[in-house]
Amino acid sequence: MFQLAVVAGVGWGFVAFAHAQPVTLDLQPLAPQEATSRSVAELATTTDLWERIRRGYAMPDLESSLVRDREVWYTARPDYIFRMTERSRKYLFHIVEELELRNMPTELALLPFVESAFNPQAVSSAKAAGMWQFMPATGKFFELKQNVFRDDRRDVLASTRAALDYLQKLHGMFGDWHLALAAYNWGEGSVGRAIAKNERRMLGTSYTDLTMPMETRFYVPKLQAIKNIVARPQAFGSDLPKIDNHPYFQSVSIRRDIDVILAAKLAEVPLDDFKALNPSLNKPVILAAGMPQILLPWDSAEVFQQNLDRFTGSRLASWTVWLAPRTLRVAEAAKRVGMTEAQLREVNSIPKGMLIKPGSALLVPRAADAHLDVTETIADRGQLSFAPEIVQVRKTMRARKGDSVESIARRYTTSAANVAQWNKVASNATFKAGQSVVVYVSASAAGSKAKKSSQPAWRSSNKPKARPTAKNAGAATAKQAKA
Repeated sequence: MFQLAVVAGVGWGFVAFAHAQPVTLDLQPLAPQEATSRSVAELATTTDLWERIRRGYAMPDLESSLVRDREVWYTARPDYIFRMTERSRKYLFHIVEELELRNMPTELALLPFVESAFNPQAVSSAKAAGMWQFMPATGKFFELKQNVFRDDRRDVLASTRAALDYLQKLHGMFGDWHLALAAYNWGEGSVGRAIAKNERRMLGTSYTDLTMPMETRFYVPKLQAIKNIVARPQAFGSDLPKIDNHPYFQSVSIRRDIDVILAAKLAEVPLDDFKALNPSLNKPVILAAGMPQILLPWDSAEVFQQNLDRFTGSRLASWTVWLAPRTLRVAEAAKRVGMTEAQLREVNSIPKGMLIKPGSALLVPRAADAHLDVTETIADRGQLSFAPEIVQVRKTMRARKGDSVESIARRYTTSAANVAQWNKVASNATFKAGQSVVVYVSASAAGSKAKKSSQPAWRSSNKPKARPTAKNAGAATAKQAKA
């Protein structure tokens, strides 16, 4: 049912579990003789990962007052540096390994310190996510899948692959690592335009010559400051936690859907640690068809397999996916799947005042006798879509002279069939002046009208109100409904 997976050519058995096959865009390929002789990065003799990073520094140093400013800022916060570096121990070896495989400068392994403080769950105000801080559109361009069940922008392996692909692409465009980093932060188009502007003015086009937003001006200096602190921690009074030059995790293949809590329990790993290695998960279940790989601490994979072999429970997954057949109210959908409305809202993050649109993939309890796992199509592409729920209230109005079903339907922006049904008359019927007519309007429109009519007399105009015509009354009602 489950087996350990060692994927050749990826190094230490790592594979992005967002894809059945790892995707690699190597814009700086190895020579043919090297490619055939190296399937993993060669480990240096040092046992200290920080030393391995220092040995791979290859970017030109940036000397500026902004670098000094950031050095002071970081060293004044030793607790912050320690928390960041301690958090990085789960991911740093893999990033260094990938950089060396691509012949890229190893100080780029420090970039997540700048981007997210090595927090894979970080989300910016602009909706960038993960330790490499990918925007949704950029993530999709680099094949980071984002659906209701997972977000590969937070995935350790997939996001690292995408970030290094992107950095290689930018370095190929600009031929300079500082400009590539500026483009990673500001956008390649913005950097390109800034360079073109300076060229027209016969000015320099290096990183320090360009006019950039404040955030981008500080971007490379931040990385340089961290690079300097890692290079000479004692000179800055910093105490870096020891990180062994050894992989922290390995990947494990899964064949069946399994609850997150159960997977962590079988691996004998604290749930928080499990989530830290598998941060792309959006739901309490792992769908094998969409995430065929999970990451476990290096020594936990064998424990997981042994405990799985001895597992005697009735099922591995207590959740499955149900597709909404049509537009449904949340209460109706909950009743269909045997949940309370509150439960369905919580597990699927459904906001108030919304209807569930057709085709939406909802996580629901799995029946005890259900044996089929979620299909690859749903696991890979499942989305949850909503439409605003328009609550209507019943109102009684007085018909005007010459009013008909059709004219009232136009006035209240509804169909003649609705007006006819509400009043139990034919669709071509007419009404007598003053006759009571039932209509249903949106609660927001009714509330707006009631609020307007409840204004104190001293706020109303002394001018007589114009009698509303069918044309302007209909327009006003339409405007209220739109609001």
